[in-house]
Amino acid sequence: MEKTKTAETSMPLKEQVGIIKRLFVFAKPFRRTFFLAIGFALLLAVINVLLPRIIQVFIDNHLSRQSATTGTILFFAGLYFLGTMIKAVVWFYQGFLYNYASLQTYQHIRVHLFEKLHTLGMRYFDRVPAGSIVSRVTNDTETLFEFWQVFLMVLTGIFAVVSSLLAMFQIDQTIALVNLVFLPILLFVIAYYQKFSSRVYRTMRERLSQLNTKINESISGMSIIQQFKQEARLSQEFADINEEYLETRQAMIKINSLLLAPIINLLYILAVALSLTLFGMRAEITPIEVGLIYAFTSYVQAFFRPMTQMMDFLSTFTDGLVAGSRVLTVLDNQEITPAQNPEAAEKITAGKIEFRDVSFSYDGENKVLNNISFTVNPGETVALVGHTGSGKSSIINVLLRFYEFYEGQILIDGHDIREFPMTELREKMGLVLQDAFMFYGNIEDNIRLFNRSITDDQVEAAAKFVQADPFIRQLPGNYQAKVVEHGASFSSGQKQLLSFARTMVTEPKILVLDEATANIDSETEGLIQEALANMQQGRTTVAIAHRLSTIKNADLILVLDKGHIVERGNHEALLQQDGLYADMYRLQSMNQS
Repeated sequence: MEKTKTAETSMPLKEQVGIIKRLFVFAKPFRRTFFLAIGFALLLAVINVLLPRIIQVFIDNHLSRQSATTGTILFFAGLYFLGTMIKAVVWFYQGFLYNYASLQTYQHIRVHLFEKLHTLGMRYFDRVPAGSIVSRVTNDTETLFEFWQVFLMVLTGIFAVVSSLLAMFQIDQTIALVNLVFLPILLFVIAYYQKFSSRVYRTMRERLSQLNTKINESISGMSIIQQFKQEARLSQEFADINEEYLETRQAMIKINSLLLAPIINLLYILAVALSLTLFGMRAEITPIEVGLIYAFTSYVQAFFRPMTQMMDFLSTFTDGLVAGSRVLTVLDNQEITPAQNPEAAEKITAGKIEFRDVSFSYDGENKVLNNISFTVNPGETVALVGHTGSGKSSIINVLLRFYEFYEGQILIDGHDIREFPMTELREKMGLVLQDAFMFYGNIEDNIRLFNRSITDDQVEAAAKFVQADPFIRQLPGNYQAKVVEHGASFSSGQKQLLSFARTMVTEPKILVLDEATANIDSETEGLIQEALANMQQGRTTVAIAHRLSTIKNADLILVLDKGHIVERGNHEALLQQDGLYADMYRLQSMNQS
């Protein structure tokens, strides 16, 4: 699991600033739209200051003096209506442009994060649950859309506060200064809320990630869950995690209920009451115009209203900081796919493979391969056999560059494997796994894997080559036949034949078979054996063998035990050695008989 900060740890100010700076980089391509929206926000603040002035002039210069004619009333009504309409238009463009830029930004982050995941090495996915990764790509990036709204609220709030203060000072400097006393109180409340709420949001995000992990695990393993009657246990585990998530949400509700709108509204009422008291005391000495009091209290409201909105958005801000931190953790992860040399330009021509004293460890401490050395000449087949955990799959993992090895050397056609571009390795090395994964779509796209440079004729040729064409022709739609999720409508043998076709459509020089015949059904076993024979002809093949009867004709058989090659030779030679391979072969023969 990736390290996550605990609920007891609040996010330091320096870390918050760092996260914001880095997230701003993703907004840079859309900065013009953001700045235009901010310009409309500034214009909106000016309009909000002018509108109360219209009412003030009307009250003080006309209503209070009883000089308001029908024409005067209609003039001020029309002027106020025009100002309100302009405000509505400005408000619309402010919100529309800012939301549009925010949407573009968070989508940009999501795509960037998804691309980053494809550069991470397999070690990352070994350590981090799939549900947690899904949560970061979906929930956390979704939160960042709302996160950007905070900055608009802050900017409009600043514009409103500054413009309101200037307007209040223009009316009465003394009472305006008195209202400023509430500002440090507001700032203190904001700082306290931010510090306390960040702790809760860290826990809340982690609980949500655990929920997604549990859901993903349950859906993926539903058949096993039902088969072994694990529904009650998993339901209880889910309920426990959900209850913990609920508790953090309730804690957040309590904080918001106390420190957000209620306390701001309390301060606003106190400010209005204090302002009216001071105006009343002054009215005992000299008359004060009613419109002036109306305008001043309107500005007091305009001063506190954005504060309320900003406080309401503080929860979103804190949530966004935590989500941004989780996203940046993935983007900063250095567990990248093994890198090729920058100048790599070699081509695989013959397909000769050499392992020279290769040692490998998944965790950097416990070796799973120890001084592995062997050679496979072009067109030959080497089979890897051994008990579970002997190192068979690890040899394939380092050969295919899924994991980096740090001891020894792997050569292809006499060149270090790092001297080949990754695209060359992927095109010239075909992999067939034990479990054939099918993508949602149709058969044609599953064979070409959505590579439009592969023609329909090449797709059909590959299917015919691996004996998959006959069963495809029997399907409704033939090569356009629908493939449901994971290819559930096909038998394991049919899916394996499609997997063979997918591998052969690129005509690889090297073939890697990871127990490709382990899960085949009796209906297609003959077709699969024939297809494998066609595929191996003229190609260098590295095969992990589950059934030893399938590798009798291999040119070289390597018997592995605890990461060491303990026996090597062809089928007959190994039987004559009467060692581990002979024991395994006799045991399988007895079970089959």
